[in-house]
Amino acid sequence: MKIFDLRRVNTVGRMTEALPSRLISDCIAGDEAAIEMFVHQYETSVFRLALSIVGDPAEANEVTQETFLAALRSLPSYQEKQSFKAWLYTIAVNHSRSHLRKHQVRERLRTTLTAIFQVEAQKQASPEESLIQNEKETQLWNALNGLDERYRTVVVLRYFHDLSVAEISEILAINEGTIHSRLHGAREKLRAALKNARGE
Repeated sequence: MKIFDLRRVNTVGRMTEALPSRLISDCIAGDEAAIEMFVHQYETSVFRLALSIVGDPAEANEVTQETFLAALRSLPSYQEKQSFKAWLYTIAVNHSRSHLRKHQVRERLRTTLTAIFQVEAQKQASPEESLIQNEKETQLWNALNGLDERYRTVVVLRYFHDLSVAEISEILAINEGTIHSRLHGAREKLRAALKNARGE
């Protein structure tokens, strides 16, 4: 269930990539079209981030709704000197971790993430290529799922959401040196896990 009926975005001509500052001011003013565009523009990224942490689509959907409700309430206090994406992701990470602590739903992480990220890859691939790709992705998500949450979160933020170390540091309220250390540790753990999976 969505917070807003995003089909209505069509009625505003699917606004092109508006600057966050314009969206923010319009959202604060209560412009319904701007609020819908704000959700439409960021909901997929927020959902994937939440899913990567809580591991359950239904829980991730709840986190996504809570994130946007909290963000809309907090927009008046947003400082434009901050990265808007990092600000929004901070809210998403906090709500995701809250759900994770409450429900500890992680067992479906590999299956759900693989399903999300395989969709586009399979469109252009031959059956043989798809099989190889599926096997590699399964190994990757198995390895990722085996990481401690603190390592998994920095990997997801860095490599799947393309955030800088500075932005991740801001989101997690951890110094950049620790982020670098966790990324390095995560890469080593993933490399070792993938070697074991391939029998190397």
